[in-house]
Amino acid sequence: MFEGIDGGGKTTLSNLVAQRLRRDLRVEHVREGGKFASRVTQAIRELGRDARNFALTPRAELMLYLAREVQLVDEATRPALARADVVIADRFVYTAEVLAVHGRGLATTEVTTLVTSATDLAPDLIVLVDVDPQVARARRRIAKLVARDERPPSRKGLAGAALQQRLRAGYRELAERDAARWIVVDNTEADLEALADAVTNAIHDALHGGVAAARARLPSFAIEPLAAHDRASAKAALLEWIDRRSGREPGLAAHFLGGVPGDEAAERRAALAERVPVVVAAGLRWLSDAAAWQLRHRLVDRAPAEIASSLSGPAGLHADAPALLRALALVAPRQVGRAVVARDDELAWELRGMLPADAMMRSLGGLVGERAWMLRERWIADRGGVERLQTDVPGAIIACASVSGLTDDRAWQLRKLLREVAPVSALASTYLETDDRAWRWRERFIDRAPKTVMKSISHIDDPRAWSLRERVAAHCEEAIASLFALDGDDAYALRVAALERWPATVIKSLGPLARSDRGRELIDAALARHPSNIALWREVTIRSS
Repeated sequence: MFEGIDGGGKTTLSNLVAQRLRRDLRVEHVREGGKFASRVTQAIRELGRDARNFALTPRAELMLYLAREVQLVDEATRPALARADVVIADRFVYTAEVLAVHGRGLATTEVTTLVTSATDLAPDLIVLVDVDPQVARARRRIAKLVARDERPPSRKGLAGAALQQRLRAGYRELAERDAARWIVVDNTEADLEALADAVTNAIHDALHGGVAAARARLPSFAIEPLAAHDRASAKAALLEWIDRRSGREPGLAAHFLGGVPGDEAAERRAALAERVPVVVAAGLRWLSDAAAWQLRHRLVDRAPAEIASSLSGPAGLHADAPALLRALALVAPRQVGRAVVARDDELAWELRGMLPADAMMRSLGGLVGERAWMLRERWIADRGGVERLQTDVPGAIIACASVSGLTDDRAWQLRKLLREVAPVSALASTYLETDDRAWRWRERFIDRAPKTVMKSISHIDDPRAWSLRERVAAHCEEAIASLFALDGDDAYALRVAALERWPATVIKSLGPLARSDRGRELIDAALARHPSNIALWREVTIRSS
């Protein structure tokens, strides 16, 4: 059985191991190719993933996830055990246990009682695929890019990026507590094929000599980490790490080059462009130098959506941007629409006239004039009216995006009517709003969707914003991200308090303040505490350039 955080490589690794074991054993995998062998289990997974169900309480979530595993055991795992030498599972009841205790904060005794009573079946060997959460997050983003996966974020993701750090600690605790059945393999730096060979051998060893024998022969995949203690060495360490990764994991190397300025980074992006064009193109956002524009023109046919997305920042004002956006309007309409969100200039309106209706509608976020409202109302009418949108999830999400940042009564009426069908999108559409209605919504949903609430108050310097940040800052990384470019003692106090947990996000939140005396002191403190943090090296390099 394989366990670990999202993005750790469990599914890929477990399938590679199954293929190897089948050379001389009868093997069944109850989540072959990432899909559960039970249709009911798969349906329960989708129910739990759906962000529309963000009102699901922690206890109900625990019971739902236990039901998912019990169904899989009864329908698929037990029958497989009767006919196979080895049965492999990707996740088990430990997933529900760790999420409940370390993710949601339920009492250990209550959770353990429920988990123990859920099933009398227990795996003989549990492989914890351990990974640095920053690397796991990057791998998930890369996978979504390559797969063109535009599904909305999962319900679990509403808790914020820090959830994965807490879950990792929970899995490690379980492995230490029950060492007789758990082995831990590190997939942060390992070559995946070598890791699959090692785990395959460990399972053979466990079959013949038990878990202790498997652990004794298991090689270590940890390597001596690079270290950086100042801004100059942070850049050097980042580039050396990227060079190490470029051979066996080019997508990850390209991801950590994203947004990094300078000739040395540009040379490495150009070298990776043929191998991972989509990831390289996605990393061009916020870059508008000559090398970045050469890459845009080189990759526009291979990664049109990512090139269009890269024009939503300062690059969208470059002299080459209008022609490129016009060329991409029908090829990557959704991304072109996002690139002109809130823009009220002649080019933006010209592009809206070229876009399909849904992409045009999304591009209206932040626009308050009658011209924009006329287009919104026409789109809503063509979609069947507001009443129809109340049963149309994709349509409701688009409609909410179109009123992002708007404070007028028409926008609020639309939000309220669509909140039941698209609650996260309705909440997200309060971005940068400071009226009482927005604050009431944020207060109501801060415990269920802290990530979304924190994103909605980015840059806001208001007593109510500070109160919400302080409420969740200990467990929600996005509270620190929302401080972007905010100066003052309150902002720095939160940054300093979060420096141990999320150093890269702390430095990113400085924005232009990174060049101030106070900002440089914070960068030095972050590197002193976390000299081997790849994401920190990247942010220090970006902010120091």
